[in-house]
Amino acid sequence: MTISWTTIVSKATKFARDWQTETYEKGESQTFWLEFFQIFGIDRRRVGAQFEYPARKNDKRWGYIDLFWPSKLLVEHKSAGKDLNQAKLQALQFINELQDQDLPEAIVVCDFKTFKFISLTNKEKNIDFSLKNLPQHVQLFDFLLGQTTKYVAEQDPVNRKAAESMAELHNKLQKNKYAGEDLEILLVRLVFMMFAEDSNIFERGILLDYVSNHVREDGSDLGRHLVQIFEILHTEKKKRQIFSNEILSNLPYINGLLFEKQIRIPVFDAKMRQDLIEAMKLDWSKVSPAIFGSMFQGVVNEEQRRNLGVHYTSEVNILKVIKPLFLDNLYAEFRAAMDLADKLREDALHQLHDKISNLKFLDPACGCGNFLVITYRELRKLEHKIIEKLYAQPCILANTHVGPLKINIDQMYGIEIKEFPVLIAQTALWLTDHQMNMEYNEATGTTILRIPFKINPTIVNANALTSNWSEVINPQDLDYILGNPPFSGSQVMTKTMKQELQMLLPNTQNTGLLDYVAGWYVKATGFMKQNDKIQTCLVSTNSITQGQQVAILWRYLLNQGVVINFAHRTFKWSNDAKGIAAIYCVIIGFSLQQQKRQSKYIYEYQDIRGTPSKKQVHNINGYLLNAGDIFIERIDKPLGQVPEMHFGNMPLDGGNFCLTEEEKQKLIIETPSSKKYIKHLIGARELLQDHTRYCLWLVDIAPNELKSMPQIKLRVEKVRKFRLASKAPSTRKHADNPTEFRDTLTASSYLVIPSTSSENREYIPIVFLSNKYIVNNSCHVIPNATLYHFGILMSRVHMDWMRAVGGRLESRYRYSKDIVYNNFPWVDIDNDEKNKIKKLASVVIDARKKYPKETLANLYDPILMPVNLRKAHQKLDQAVDCLYELSPDKSEVDRIEHLFFLHQVAKAKYQ
Repeated sequence: MTISWTTIVSKATKFARDWQTETYEKGESQTFWLEFFQIFGIDRRRVGAQFEYPARKNDKRWGYIDLFWPSKLLVEHKSAGKDLNQAKLQALQFINELQDQDLPEAIVVCDFKTFKFISLTNKEKNIDFSLKNLPQHVQLFDFLLGQTTKYVAEQDPVNRKAAESMAELHNKLQKNKYAGEDLEILLVRLVFMMFAEDSNIFERGILLDYVSNHVREDGSDLGRHLVQIFEILHTEKKKRQIFSNEILSNLPYINGLLFEKQIRIPVFDAKMRQDLIEAMKLDWSKVSPAIFGSMFQGVVNEEQRRNLGVHYTSEVNILKVIKPLFLDNLYAEFRAAMDLADKLREDALHQLHDKISNLKFLDPACGCGNFLVITYRELRKLEHKIIEKLYAQPCILANTHVGPLKINIDQMYGIEIKEFPVLIAQTALWLTDHQMNMEYNEATGTTILRIPFKINPTIVNANALTSNWSEVINPQDLDYILGNPPFSGSQVMTKTMKQELQMLLPNTQNTGLLDYVAGWYVKATGFMKQNDKIQTCLVSTNSITQGQQVAILWRYLLNQGVVINFAHRTFKWSNDAKGIAAIYCVIIGFSLQQQKRQSKYIYEYQDIRGTPSKKQVHNINGYLLNAGDIFIERIDKPLGQVPEMHFGNMPLDGGNFCLTEEEKQKLIIETPSSKKYIKHLIGARELLQDHTRYCLWLVDIAPNELKSMPQIKLRVEKVRKFRLASKAPSTRKHADNPTEFRDTLTASSYLVIPSTSSENREYIPIVFLSNKYIVNNSCHVIPNATLYHFGILMSRVHMDWMRAVGGRLESRYRYSKDIVYNNFPWVDIDNDEKNKIKKLASVVIDARKKYPKETLANLYDPILMPVNLRKAHQKLDQAVDCLYELSPDKSEVDRIEHLFFLHQVAKAKYQ
């Protein structure tokens, strides 16, 4: 459910008025905050916010946070007149002991009369304001609605500017015929060197000084100097030539794979030299290694991105994968260890340290390595906390000097089909390791520098669906599979992609309906069967949890012993690269039965752009619902005593029966007798956008009459030739009836449903049409339907069902006769109840009639929808909800789970 800022401000005004006289903390503070959340339409329980949340303070003693919503908000509430600064200090004591993933975006200290707002992500937002001024400051709390995101590295402007500067340099070099692998290697090396210069791998400013003072201003010798530097960095100091320039002599030996390959000398000009100098002036030590992914997307062309399914996942979404997959459990073990007595605590921390240093991770579609980068970084952060606790005592520090670092990048494995991202992923992991070493050095006062590189991650250049993963890592050594495989739908997959899926599922029917990402689920499952301790979590387009794909993919996986342990239902996938279209995704964590979790969780989004609520469930099925492992499959008849649905009339005519307005007028002028055979043609576009199109409808035309109309006869001849030329026998068969559409459905009236509709609409627009209109196959029709059928199908209940089980065309709703309509559970009701639905349905139709010049697309636009039409729908929804015993305040997921139960009941009754 969405809520406008106008409504929020209105509610905040009322809230301030209602609470203007309250002063007693213990008596009313909880009610105060419950009603505060209601300003934003937030249910405190659903989002996991807790009163009296137990937490440690700085002094290690336990206390209670008045209200805590992990990763969002911490509240300390006092009675009127109490010292709010003291309450703020108390809140900060809790903050210092919270786990990183639980740190809130803001602290609020309040005494009913005054709010002290402290942002932990943007100090410029910090402000004190009175209760009466809450409406003016209510947008400070936009992050509660998910409209701002927690500060993460990739959102730093330095990152974006750095990525864009590299993309611009790439374009200039490419324009000058410097392209391909040489260009790709050059860019990665430049980024590495600039990072090294600002993070103590090199002497600070050494390269900036060299390019500024030892390279010609016209840039003509810059390429030669760079290639020479690359050679130096890959040569041990004792084997180097003697350079007169001290700067070159002082460069360290890097080793690794980064500077191994020789490349052509690039040609620069004065402007390109200056651009590189400006890029070097950025503080690259603050650049997230995720910049490599962003840079990659900035330099490959648009067609490559689309064909390869390349996509760079933001850190926010990566954390949605790794936290429930392993990180939350590791931190739970850490907290449990910290609660033990001294010797037991030390032993438990050592065991945990050993455990995480032996974990191994595989991303079988690793791209530029973002998942591995963030995984490695988070493991190192936990390791630093463990070492801090183990070696906190002075006597221990005196004996050991520093707690031993055990985690290294050789715990990371990846498979990537393109060679350039392999190099990026390796380099990004080296940089991440160095960043974490810097963080460790700062915390401990030590100096850890892993240069030259002696340990490498294993990133393999291969096709993950056709290669043997065991050649990358022994399955017995692996713990977790994770990643974000390519997003290529079944409609845009190449022939090769479809063959790869068929090879993975040789005995499974209809694999051509599966999206490409399904292959990674199948491949991961096969790998887990070689070691059942492995657990997997993948980001996918939500299409594999909708429509026909569910039964095909998830029946196979469940038969292999797969169980879903946690899942994020549909949310809008976000990333920081430019020019990437919106994609609707799910995240699914799964294992074999042997590793199934006792506690399973579904993360549900009220707003697909917002923050999810976490819900514990008994089972998660292929639709990501808390329901049994059932499949909504194609059936021929509806589950109820209702009329059958049909496809609209398919012309199968090569365009010869269809007419524009101009073609219609011309035909009537040339052949006046043709007028009675011309009818309005209605497809989804015409229905929704009110476009005008016509067709020839020649059912039962007499031969002599057709002969008397040569223009129409010519079109019929073209239809016949079109059908005869087809490779499909079914199409050639229809050449025997060239005067007719392939389908000639007739009735006095129809209920018409567009097959495809925008996902932004709350309701798919459905209409009644008379038989003067010919409905084509881009719509579904129900002949001779009643207002009762219209009312049920236009209800929120039916729309919830459609969104859950229907397919998608790109992100748009794809309505299905055999999946959506025939499986919909109609409830048995008496005539009085039917008449009530009919009356409310007629109110909806009457509300539409008040806007005769508006298209259905406008009427059902969520922003443009007229108030009276929305109210008519709401009343209809309430009535249908009652028939289905659904509470309107239930979430969409709860409602769908109930409909799945009713579906099983109806299926048993009618099949």
